[in-house]
Amino acid sequence: VTVMGHVDHGKTSLLDAIRKTNVVSGEAGGITQSIGAYTTKVNGRTITFIDTPGHAAFTAMRARGAQLTDIAVLVVAADDGIMPQTIEAINHIKAAGVPMIVAINKIDKPEANIDRVMKGLADQNVLPEEWGGDTICVPIAAKLGKNIDKLLEMILLVADVQDLKANPNRPAVGTIIESRLDKGKGPVASVLVQNGTLKVGDTVISGIAFGKVRAMMDENGKPVKKATPSTPVQILGLDAVPESGDSLTVVDEKMKNQIIAERKNKIKQDKINSQGAVNIDDLFNKADENSLKVLNIIIKADVQGSVEALKASLADLRNDEAKVVCVHSAVGNITESDVLLAQASNAIIIGFNVKCEGKASAMAEKNKIQIKSYSIIYECIDDVKLALKGMLAPKYEDKQVGTLEVRQIFKISSVGTIAGCYVLEGKITKNSKVHVIRNGKEIAQADVESLKVQKNEAKEVTKGFECGIKLKGFDDIKEFDQFVAFVSERVEI
Repeated sequence: VTVMGHVDHGKTSLLDAIRKTNVVSGEAGGITQSIGAYTTKVNGRTITFIDTPGHAAFTAMRARGAQLTDIAVLVVAADDGIMPQTIEAINHIKAAGVPMIVAINKIDKPEANIDRVMKGLADQNVLPEEWGGDTICVPIAAKLGKNIDKLLEMILLVADVQDLKANPNRPAVGTIIESRLDKGKGPVASVLVQNGTLKVGDTVISGIAFGKVRAMMDENGKPVKKATPSTPVQILGLDAVPESGDSLTVVDEKMKNQIIAERKNKIKQDKINSQGAVNIDDLFNKADENSLKVLNIIIKADVQGSVEALKASLADLRNDEAKVVCVHSAVGNITESDVLLAQASNAIIIGFNVKCEGKASAMAEKNKIQIKSYSIIYECIDDVKLALKGMLAPKYEDKQVGTLEVRQIFKISSVGTIAGCYVLEGKITKNSKVHVIRNGKEIAQADVESLKVQKNEAKEVTKGFECGIKLKGFDDIKEFDQFVAFVSERVEI
């Protein structure tokens, strides 16, 4: 479970309250920065909370393909309501595609207004159960410990509905939460085991890091021999520092060299073939029948009025086959968090009268995320119009390219009928479609199966030359039939 929300809305208080529940139930320990996760027991069942430093880490893991979180808890202060960071958190949770539970905190405050929070959620297309939607909302007072037990029960309920199960009796698979290089211990990695059981002595691989698990500690720093599904542990023994979000897999010792070589090649190839990013400039060139039908965008502008104007203008730019979806919008410069969200949701970032912060620019360039900056709203609208145009399935029209006359017929038992033709006008190509005309009426249409000049295959034959043509699936050809040649050409919509 990942807890997210606006910085002042009580995320830390909620985690502390859950930690106290954990201590009361006899489980010593607390949130340890070095591991980034901890567990608590509720009704005999274990819930693991991941302590993410803001939304960026949450989405960074998602952007790298790691499905680390099963459930996200969004903390919203009842006295403050929905804030810009809350909206950002909602968009990050949606991008990750995980169930959301809303904890409405600070209900003990005199200014608390739960209905206002629910209306704000509904405005972001997060409809509470009380309003006929499917999002569970739990009113809490984290500092007083009020309704924390109810929130934990709701987490277990959502887990039951999701049917979240793992098999402890198989080699372990997990995800790196965070990692560092320790001067005395070497590479240290915090791992969330997601399937199977990880044991001391197991040979593991994570990204390009490889090694034997030399030691393993739980969230309290105590040595453990094994870790079952949903258990966070810290491991020693890797030969390199893996990246957050990398998967960790137990491998057969005998297969290690082959697996390492394959993994290194795959990582290298993935970087070369990184084609996840959308580019607004070349969408028209890339369009085909399977091209994407939704253009995801992130809008950052200097003032709220510009954000709203851009959102409204771009939302209207839809056609029968493609539409614009704004996955996030806010006032302010383009940040690393925006780039991570764009990577996770395959979006283009549109900046209006704002700057791109240095680190964000470098990250976007590295991950091939396109950032388009504008100071005139109509230029932005025109560019997005062109992009949507490119997302339409391409249209093709038949264009007449030549006229031929059949001068001689050759019937070959193993091949079929070959028409000896003379090109009267234009040309005929290997990829032409032929309309067969007899006595002024069209009697058939067929593709060219074979086009030859004498005995050699030809790509095209032009006016004044003779050729032999075999039509696909049509042999009823007679002398003096006319062939009208067409080619299919893509037309700009």
